[in-house]
Amino acid sequence: MVVDDHPMWRDAVARDLAESGFDVVATAGDGEQAVRRAGAAAPDVLVLDLNLPLKPGVQVCKELVGANPALRVLVLSASGEHADVLEAVKSGATGYLLKSASTAELIDAVRRTAVGDAVFTPGLAGLVLGEYRRLASEPAPATPDEPGAPRLTERETEVLRLVAKGLSYKQIAERLVISHRTVQNHVQNTLGKLQLHNRVELVRYAIERGLDTDDPADPAAPSGTARTPGTPGTTRPS
Repeated sequence: MVVDDHPMWRDAVARDLAESGFDVVATAGDGEQAVRRAGAAAPDVLVLDLNLPLKPGVQVCKELVGANPALRVLVLSASGEHADVLEAVKSGATGYLLKSASTAELIDAVRRTAVGDAVFTPGLAGLVLGEYRRLASEPAPATPDEPGAPRLTERETEVLRLVAKGLSYKQIAERLVISHRTVQNHVQNTLGKLQLHNRVELVRYAIERGLDTDDPADPAAPSGTARTPGTPGTTRPS
């Protein structure tokens, strides 16, 4: 589903996605319309602008992800302001792409969002990881370590450690020599066991427990693991 208040831009994005094989189940031009239509159309991925009339994009994201935690939201915005990026992530967005991205970058970002990867315009991934670390220094509302709480398996802990380092699901699958689907299953199982709702909370949980640092038992683990898409492409007309 594509949500943007500029008809020409909205139609262009929807057309590009449809021509690339995606099933565009709905579009919307304002925040209230987006909430109504998303509830009826039940999209897997929401491509969402932030600057919307009637209801801002972050509120749309918060409401829809709150109602359906499985929904993946890719913000597509003209704003690269750090405050906007962080607010979008806190509201439940999976990724954040600037409208200066090329069509190819957009298509790749939607594909990766659909399979659970966190996708950010180059330069923004580090910002978001830094915010995860800041959040981890604050008292957490959840208490998944209470007596009787389910324990993670060794494999789930391995996957969680790599998620905390910023690796994509594809990179985790390659590192552990397992399938992409298996990585997704481990993440979903971990979220359920810890009673967490999204990747932001999961990474915060991992960083609080020091899982974002290299495992001493894994001397081959590289130090720089945060992943961002490739270099920016040509500017899309707006």
